[in-house]
Amino acid sequence: MSIKTKLSLIMSISVLFILLLNITLNYYTTQENLQQDSETKMVMTATQIAITVQQTEFSSGYMDEIFGDMLKVASINAAKELDPDIRNITNKQLAELSQEIGVTHISLLVRTLDDVVVARSSAAEEIGLSTKDWGYWHTAFLELFEYENVQSVQEGQRGKHFWSGPFEFSTSSPESIDKWGYYYDGKRNYIIDPYIRSSDIKDFMKVTSPDTVVEETLKSNPRILEVTGINPDTFGNDYMREDGKDAIHYKLGNRPITFGTYHYGSLQEDKKAVRQSIETNDHVVFVSTIQNKKVLKSFIPVTYDDKPTQVISVVMDYEAISSVMREQMISLVAISLVLLEIVIFGSYIVAGYFTKPIQAILGTVNDVADGHFDRRLEVSSRDELGQLAGRINAMTRNLGHYTSQLKQMVDENQSVKEYLESVINQTADAIHTTDNYGRIISVNKAFEQLYGWKSHEVVGRIPALVPSEMVEEEAQRIKRLRDGERLPPIETIRLGKDGHPIEVSISTSLVRDEQGDITTMISVSRDVTERNRIEELLRRSEKLNTVGQLAAGVAHEIRNPLTTLRGFLQLQGQTHQINLDHIHLMLSELDRINLIVSEFLILAKPQAIRFQVRDVRMILGDVISFLDSQAHLYGIEFKLNFNSEPTLVHCEENQLKQVFINLLKNAIEAMPDGGVIHIELALTQMEEVEIIIQDEGQGIPDELMPHLGEPFITNKETGTGLGLMVSQRIIQGHRGMMDIQSQVDVGTKVRMILPAVKQDAIETGEE
Repeated sequence: MSIKTKLSLIMSISVLFILLLNITLNYYTTQENLQQDSETKMVMTATQIAITVQQTEFSSGYMDEIFGDMLKVASINAAKELDPDIRNITNKQLAELSQEIGVTHISLLVRTLDDVVVARSSAAEEIGLSTKDWGYWHTAFLELFEYENVQSVQEGQRGKHFWSGPFEFSTSSPESIDKWGYYYDGKRNYIIDPYIRSSDIKDFMKVTSPDTVVEETLKSNPRILEVTGINPDTFGNDYMREDGKDAIHYKLGNRPITFGTYHYGSLQEDKKAVRQSIETNDHVVFVSTIQNKKVLKSFIPVTYDDKPTQVISVVMDYEAISSVMREQMISLVAISLVLLEIVIFGSYIVAGYFTKPIQAILGTVNDVADGHFDRRLEVSSRDELGQLAGRINAMTRNLGHYTSQLKQMVDENQSVKEYLESVINQTADAIHTTDNYGRIISVNKAFEQLYGWKSHEVVGRIPALVPSEMVEEEAQRIKRLRDGERLPPIETIRLGKDGHPIEVSISTSLVRDEQGDITTMISVSRDVTERNRIEELLRRSEKLNTVGQLAAGVAHEIRNPLTTLRGFLQLQGQTHQINLDHIHLMLSELDRINLIVSEFLILAKPQAIRFQVRDVRMILGDVISFLDSQAHLYGIEFKLNFNSEPTLVHCEENQLKQVFINLLKNAIEAMPDGGVIHIELALTQMEEVEIIIQDEGQGIPDELMPHLGEPFITNKETGTGLGLMVSQRIIQGHRGMMDIQSQVDVGTKVRMILPAVKQDAIETGEE
């Protein structure tokens, strides 16, 4: 896809996104405005009905008083005509009397042990009715019988010997609304109950009822589907059905639906909305689907004396809002499609204008990619495209320059590579590379000559170079290399192709990639068989030379005491007398000869030793305890500076004790006037044990320093020089090092280094 097409698509998609966003915002804004307008209309409708309800309640109260006065007059007239004893009154008599005084019917109520019942009535359906479950009506009857007046009941109208209840549905004829009056003057054994059930009440109720206003509202506004008056005290109770009817609460004052219908009801949602409108004293509006019809429902509280007493529900058809929304959406989509077509056409033209310089740049870049670095762009503007063209020209020049340099470097690298390959193949050391699995990648000619394998025989394979008894040792060495240790070359045994052992010195190094991961191992093997043979010859020669020196020294040192012994023996032979002083001198010379021979035997005779892990602190402690009494005799103090950590070494304990005794005795004898011998013991960072013994004695002359360790080189009158020689050989036998520094009249410092043993090596049993 070309840039021109992409730019056109990007602009078109951007405009399309903006248009869709505009349509969406318009949709929701219009929907919100229409809903708010509908809510306003619904609130206005509910307000008008609420005003009608209040007027109805006022008119009902006024008419209630008028009918109450009429019933009071009728009751007094009936009392004049009726016998005080109910037994003397018949139902027929009551029917005739009701017509005379202008009421619908007359009933007579008598008091029983626990009830007040209708005993006589001009209406047969009234006879026998119980009033025990009539609430405050029953209370009013009891108070009339008791006090001839109603005192505690606040409902209805009260007068002397008279009480009239409000308009209410008849118990005997539930479809009728009646007005009753009750009269008792204490002169008779019954209550006179005249009541009116006539067309006058029905006409009045029809004129003043909110149902009339609701019907007119629904006719004038077809968008409103239903208006319902709700009693918040009983709405949604356990006895109320889904259609709004209630078998328990059916009176005018407590029925859940006070006026209107309840066809578009959702009982649980409506119950929650009614409760919310009463608690907040504000209208509640929500959208719902009832009978597969989407509707907008509003619940408006009706207040009396700033207290919500009733809720009016208005249900509006949502189709009115949806139709307006559809019309507006169709209009917006049509306009957007026209604009989109214009933008697509215009964006294609604009994209062609902007991409024309880019196509020229692309052609030049393609030529450069093909290796034509002499191509140049014409810079005709100073905008971003012009700057890009200038930078491409500079890049082309640089690429031409760098390409020529790169070709030169490639040629040089090829020469270096060929040279290195020639060096590797011509070197006397055997070189082979392996991967992470031990498979050989490459070998040089020296490898083929040393081990006997040809290159094609071992590349990609794992040859048996390591003897079976040394496989574990080699695996540990490779693991240490992989863990980051830098290991020196080792002398070991490898196997040739025919299985014969080869003494080699091997150095192994790792090759890592840019991420630091190991990719290759390079091993360099050098045949040391001939070198070892020559070194063995040299060692034997050195031993013979040493033995010669020792023999000459011993002969020289023994000749002097032997000469002394010969002189004393000749003297005693001539005098035939034994001189005790001469005997003591001869014994002393014999002891000196014995000392020289003993130390010579230590040097000459190899001893079987067994190395064990020991703590140098403990060995030094034993030696210091052994020499402490001798040091006190000379006025010498040992000053110790030991490391708190264990200083473990592989050693032959008695040999190390011999070294420390020799050195400390030399230090004691070098300080005839007393002083301090400093003994330091520490672990170095190189995992070595360092022992320093420093005295404050006479020191060693400079001319003797180069000859220390040679037999019979000493600055002591009775010394042989063999003790220091023995100590040096013991330290060397422990793979250690001894260094001696001395200054005349200042003192001598002996520093010894021994390889330390790791604590984890002891725990795993490693030696």
